[in-house]
Amino acid sequence: QVQLVESGGGLVQAGGSLRLSCVTSGLAFSSHAMGWVRQAPGKEREFVAAIYRGGGSQYYADSVKGRFTISRDNAKNTVYLQMNSLKPEDTAVYYCAADPSLHSIVVLNLVDYWGQGTQVTVSS
Repeated sequence: QVQLVESGGGLVQAGGSLRLSCVTSGLAFSSHAMGWVRQAPGKEREFVAAIYRGGGSQYYADSVKGRFTISRDNAKNTVYLQMNSLKPEDTAVYYCAADPSLHSIVVLNLVDYWGQGTQVTVSS
């Protein structure tokens, strides 16, 4: 059974930083692109960042470029999201996503696996 478990969310002041982690099990991790998607209250899910299977290329939503960094450790079956210079508009539940296709994660189409999410709240 595939599991994606996020951690690292919390409450932080604007301008602060958080590092999210997503540990996977039961997944051929190195065969999957990984990503982060968020959903704010009353809004649809929004792509945040994604990384190729080998970690060589990363993609970001314009709203987080220059502030967020996605990385992965294939030996630990874990993907990370370092979030700096946080803004109140970054407040959302952040979900980890896994799919053989990075494109599927970027366009949020038929993604194979999802985590349960971790809450990030940024106060002004």
